[in-house]
Amino acid sequence: MDLKEINALLPFLLRRENVARFEDGAVIMCDRRKYPFEKTFVRCEDVECAARAIEDMVTQGGGPQYVALYAMAMLAGQVSENSAEDQQEAFEAARQRLVSTRPTNTSMARHLENALAVMQAALEKGQNVQSILLDWIEDLRDASYEKHLKCGQYGNSLINDGDGVLTMCFAETSLLMTLALAKQAGKDIHVFTPETRPYLQGARLTAPSIHEIGVPVRIITDNMPTHVLSEGRIQIYMTAADLVTLDGHVVNKIGTFQNVLAAHYHGVPYFVFTQAADKYKPDRTSVEIEERDPQEIRMCRGVPTTIQEIDAYYPAFDITPPHFVAGVISQHGILSPYDLAHYFG
Repeated sequence: MDLKEINALLPFLLRRENVARFEDGAVIMCDRRKYPFEKTFVRCEDVECAARAIEDMVTQGGGPQYVALYAMAMLAGQVSENSAEDQQEAFEAARQRLVSTRPTNTSMARHLENALAVMQAALEKGQNVQSILLDWIEDLRDASYEKHLKCGQYGNSLINDGDGVLTMCFAETSLLMTLALAKQAGKDIHVFTPETRPYLQGARLTAPSIHEIGVPVRIITDNMPTHVLSEGRIQIYMTAADLVTLDGHVVNKIGTFQNVLAAHYHGVPYFVFTQAADKYKPDRTSVEIEERDPQEIRMCRGVPTTIQEIDAYYPAFDITPPHFVAGVISQHGILSPYDLAHYFG
């Protein structure tokens, strides 16, 4: 399957041109806050706009890393007439600002570190930094989609005809690839997705995307998974990961861990998709959990759900210990969470 076929197999939100693209000197991304009711795009013409778009959930999941990389390419064009020293200072300041938008998901930080090295090397050689970086980004995206295909093939091998699949938040490309391949193979499957408060990614992003590829899907509220598991409707639990530590701890959208506990109690295995464990995050103590504005959980889609005088607490992610993880699905295969250092260390 070539890259065009992979892209065509995916739903609207996950096609690479809709996740993020560089066009006419600006960064363009689908506004996931408004999907599926509107298919609108946000245009950013400076790094600060791109950073705010990441912080404000215009883009999320796998999108921020590409928005950030294209923002660096955009900046390279804007400062190309400056001295080499001034350019390097601008690049480093931009990297720091973009990394600060996602303290927990370190994938973007690692990509930005690599991008900065590419930019500095191009600058030292007197090359067109923007052109070199854009080529590097496209090669990175090509390789990423090929990895998603491999993950999808491994994920499909775990799903049996008639299975019910539970997911959480928006597991993005590897899960959707898994489901699309299962459908191609003629497997009769169905998916349950919690709504995922407060941004409702499960209801707004996951469910419409699964529906778009022709796989039956049901939305449940965030407090229903245990009951649905107890009814025997679910045979496998699959999510993405915002971060996997080198010793196998899985960091993902808040609520993932409580579903893992319920799945474990009912004998349902938990598998997580990742393209890489972070070799700079050896264990759970090295993970910084992002705490978002409590105002975000005092409302839903802009509608208040309580009074302003009530306090709130919003950790955006939780951590699942490795002994609850049946396998880590990567381009290398279905790995034990205890063996990640061998592949990614």
